[in-house]
Amino acid sequence: MSSTIISINLNDFKNGTPSEKQTFVQDLGTAYEKIGFVAIYNHELSDELSANLYKYTKEFYALPLETKMKYYIAGIAGQRGFTSWGTEHSKDSKVGDLKEFYHFGQEIPEDLKSKFDYYENISVDEVPEFSEYGLKAYAALQETGKYMLRAIALYLNLDEMYFDDYIQYGNSILRPIHYGPIKDAPKNAVRAGQHEDINLITLLMGASAAGLEVLDKQNNWIAITALPNQLVVNVGDMLQRLTNNKLRSTTHRVVNPPKEEWGTTRFSIPYFLHPVSEMRLDCLESCVTPENPKAYDDISAGDFLTERLIEIGLLKK
Repeated sequence: MSSTIISINLNDFKNGTPSEKQTFVQDLGTAYEKIGFVAIYNHELSDELSANLYKYTKEFYALPLETKMKYYIAGIAGQRGFTSWGTEHSKDSKVGDLKEFYHFGQEIPEDLKSKFDYYENISVDEVPEFSEYGLKAYAALQETGKYMLRAIALYLNLDEMYFDDYIQYGNSILRPIHYGPIKDAPKNAVRAGQHEDINLITLLMGASAAGLEVLDKQNNWIAITALPNQLVVNVGDMLQRLTNNKLRSTTHRVVNPPKEEWGTTRFSIPYFLHPVSEMRLDCLESCVTPENPKAYDDISAGDFLTERLIEIGLLKK
């Protein structure tokens, strides 16, 4: 892992002394202001759960395309189930990314389903363990994200629980991704074009191969690889808007491997932590100053998500 990405112990925040907790908050905030990414360990996702999810993710993507397409649901902007090659692109590009992916979403209690109106998760008949471990990982990453946002709230001088109610039944997404072998020289396509994430924060499990790069403040691309027992957690555009650019959403990409490795595949599983659609992303008053005037119009999380899904090609106008 690049030396510019700091690694911090989440247990210091959850169970540490007041001094250890405060140090965690400051280290996290400093890392987010400087680069927007941090690595954490002692999180809620066990090595066993991670290994099983990767195992069954690979089994799912080994299925024939026509089988996987059974789990594509038209008209829902890819919010659940399978999305095939080249469908999504970065917001500043019209070239489809060289990836296919699957989405798991929030499991809502029966008595609240009408309130949230989310799409149902889809189980894969051929690999039922894929869905089983996908939802288990979803819950573990949601719990981890809750503590990360509590630390962020303290760094912003908000109530520690500021984000809790917004994310408990938020529109978060777990996305197991398959970057397949490259068969022909890509004209302009890369595995994932440079972009910023839409959501509040993203929690990334260690990928099966290198390729992730982030853009630092000096406009240098830095290669990032999460170690087996760590998660890389980055700031998304929603948090950037809320904090009026105090916490910056970092530009990142997944580059193609060297030509001699074109025949290899890459698997990656990010968790995109979203709030409920009603949450306001209006810039916090405490983050608006004469030196840092308000940079964004007021908007809800739901409306912002819709805008971005159109920009990246998952939702049609």
